[in-house]
Amino acid sequence: MYDEFSKERQHAVYSGSFDPVTLGHIDIIRRAAELFPRITVAVGHHPNKKGLFSIQERIAFLMDAVAPFQGVDVMATDALMVDFCRSIQATVIIRGLRSEADFAYEMQMAAINRELAPDIETVFLLANRDTMFVSSSVVRELASYGHSVDAYVSHMVADALRRLFQS
Repeated sequence: MYDEFSKERQHAVYSGSFDPVTLGHIDIIRRAAELFPRITVAVGHHPNKKGLFSIQERIAFLMDAVAPFQGVDVMATDALMVDFCRSIQATVIIRGLRSEADFAYEMQMAAINRELAPDIETVFLLANRDTMFVSSSVVRELASYGHSVDAYVSHMVADALRRLFQS
């Protein structure tokens, strides 16, 4: 049974805004890369939403962070996730869960995705207990008040946040 699943499920997508990417995101990507031979990190790009970092900056942060992992690439998308998965022939959506609130929201999204694309499976990975309280919004807020975020993001992201909020 597992062999059948693994043969069919070779390419997974992990999506988010990653504004900014946190060590929690990187942990999910690392663990997903141990489960699937190919992972595409899909950076959500919504033209009507202004992010803290540009799409190009977020992609650069992610490419730096995932460089040590085999089979991981990074792409921008503004498509519905199941449509994006189909466009790159991915059959799995990876979602990270930090809390019960995440679970409730992600279950709803998984149900909608299953309705739209029954051939695409959603797999949930629980956040590591060391990073389960870390979110991009918490990191942005701490950085905006001048607090160190070095424990929650890569050095590259921490430096960018310091430069952004010191000006």
